[in-house]
Amino acid sequence: MNWNYLTDEGQLQEIISQSQTKPQVIFKHSTRCSISAVALQRMQKAKQPDGLDFYFLDLLAHRPLSNKVAEVFGVHHESPQVLLIKDGKCIFDESHLGISMNDLVAEAM
Repeated sequence: MNWNYLTDEGQLQEIISQSQTKPQVIFKHSTRCSISAVALQRMQKAKQPDGLDFYFLDLLAHRPLSNKVAEVFGVHHESPQVLLIKDGKCIFDESHLGISMNDLVAEAM
């Protein structure tokens, strides 16, 4: 998995802009949560599809940024959580063991 690390609030505008031409995925991960670790392993074992950019957000290291993501995209904060951003909006989000690469790809296309 080729992750772009989401560490700065300014990157959110880049994600919104890039989502106009290519869907963007944000994976919010808690390093203290075993369910988050399982979800991360499942994402990393899956074949990374072409046509999507993937961002990794360590929400413990960047909690204010995690809160900003929830605010900007109008979703309830959860951990782990995956958001699919297309045309500047979150069109799909899932959390915990509901996170699936197949679902992301189906929603993105």
